[in-house]
Amino acid sequence: MADTHFVMAVEGHGPKREIAGRVRDGAGPPVVWLGGFRSDMNATKASALDGWAEEAGRRFVRFDYGGHGASGGRFEECTISSWLDDAQAVIAAHADEAPVLVGSSMGGWIACLAARERARQGKRTAGLVLIAPALDFTEALLWASLPEDQRRAMEARGYLSVPSEYDPRPTVLTMKLVEDGRAHLMLGGPVTPGCPVHILQGGRDPDVPHAHAFRLLERLPAEDTVLTFIADGDHRLSRPRDIARLVAAVAGIT
Repeated sequence: MADTHFVMAVEGHGPKREIAGRVRDGAGPPVVWLGGFRSDMNATKASALDGWAEEAGRRFVRFDYGGHGASGGRFEECTISSWLDDAQAVIAAHADEAPVLVGSSMGGWIACLAARERARQGKRTAGLVLIAPALDFTEALLWASLPEDQRRAMEARGYLSVPSEYDPRPTVLTMKLVEDGRAHLMLGGPVTPGCPVHILQGGRDPDVPHAHAFRLLERLPAEDTVLTFIADGDHRLSRPRDIARLVAAVAGIT
């Protein structure tokens, strides 16, 4: 099945930007990869799913959010709103018919927001597969973890640079990101994506603790919600056996 690149202009929250992505032709419900914070469409899990899609003859879409990877825009100018705009534009253009949304970490939050909005519009989503879903992370995992002096510094300067375990460059966190995230918080009440949900969560995840995934589990409808808890799993869940679980979860949604 052919794998083609695309570039599309996205407008909405934040400056206009060029979003880069790839589409693999195929049949069945299209599978859309929604990556994590500062990740890109060539990451291990996305590439593994692309390999599965090629073998299975499934349509597979992956892309980089604004300020990530091959896409345009400055990371520091982007927010949850702008990244949700990017995801919704790509889904509408390349996978609008009952997609399977696969969200990793921050991408899990984006996936839930996108599915909820599709349900409000009367559009079907085939299902969600969420890997260490970081819903509300700007508030519950980022802002809540900062010492008071760092909060004050961030409020005064508008940003905070912190070391990254996954990148030699520091991550620039902005107050704009935190304040925008507050408009999209989901864990204060029921989470209703309008489709089946399968969560994959590691028990040794230092970035999105498993208790955070359980908070989401408690707010999802019990019907058609599954949690695969990998007791020795880390945040990335990129070991061969973890990838096998991910592929099985995606393949199981029709």
